[in-house]
Amino acid sequence: MAPKPILGITLGDVCGVGPEITLKALGHPEIYEICQPVVIGDKGALLKAARVLKKEVSIVPPAWEFQTELHPGIISLMAVSDLQNSDLNYAQPTAAVGKAAYDYIKKATCLALEGKIAGIVTCPVNKAVINKAGIPFSGHTGLLAELTQTKHYAMLLAGENLKVALVTIHVALKDVPGLINKGKILDLIRLTHRFFEQKLGIFPPKIAVAGLNPHGGENGLMGREEIETIGPAVEQAQREGYQVKGPFPPDTIFYWAKEGHYDVVICMYHDQGLIPFKLLHFRDGVNVTMGLPIVRTSVDHGTAYDIAGKGIADESSLLAAIKMAAEMVKRSGA
Repeated sequence: MAPKPILGITLGDVCGVGPEITLKALGHPEIYEICQPVVIGDKGALLKAARVLKKEVSIVPPAWEFQTELHPGIISLMAVSDLQNSDLNYAQPTAAVGKAAYDYIKKATCLALEGKIAGIVTCPVNKAVINKAGIPFSGHTGLLAELTQTKHYAMLLAGENLKVALVTIHVALKDVPGLINKGKILDLIRLTHRFFEQKLGIFPPKIAVAGLNPHGGENGLMGREEIETIGPAVEQAQREGYQVKGPFPPDTIFYWAKEGHYDVVICMYHDQGLIPFKLLHFRDGVNVTMGLPIVRTSVDHGTAYDIAGKGIADESSLLAAIKMAAEMVKRSGA
């Protein structure tokens, strides 16, 4: 029997729900049937979360250093930080917490590139807190691309009923029209096609492309991006042999994708894709970075400071992210 892949789970912002959902997710026995989870984070944060959840846990060294049978209650930890008790106040993150969250991501990426772990699953961070630590940071996706020297990458939000890929991510809405172009859309179609075949086992994926404007621009009456930019990209992709259609009016295409007519919808901007996605997959959505040389999935929610430390955070998204990462590793042979 082939050894189970080691997956690194970064704790994220330890003053948020990351430690809680990590312990909750690792309390599910089925996780240990598909992987060996190693937490990359802070021992004090885990122990505090265990007290909140009234869980008995035993913390052991990383799986590559200490061979033991992992199961609920035994947490394999790669300790990257040793935060003070004064840093571990829920909903009150310090600069040290921001730096630690950043360090977890860097360490996990290094471990993945070295082959010590087969993939990364990330818990949520707070961009402002990391910047407060003096570290320029716009999000996991950009940092992972930088650390792995990846030029062509994109965010995919994945759930059982809907998957969406984004042409632009964290930019102001007013800037979106100037940031989309034929080449960028065409690159995303190609990247999405490769990812779905290689990592998700969908041959070939049926790709839909959403327009930018209401009613898809209404033949130029409400915008010409569909005519001058998006449509030509779709036509070029079709000539290259991809199963892609569009641009479709954004107010209808997500329904048809949910009904199974398409495997993924390529969206022009963040909220265009995430509003319908979160309507369907608010609890169990997974954030995936396509194009990286390593496997990376993430929860699709934030730090949730308002409920951190109360023991009520839902681990469904992290559970789904771990399972998806294990499946991606299995399919890609990572």
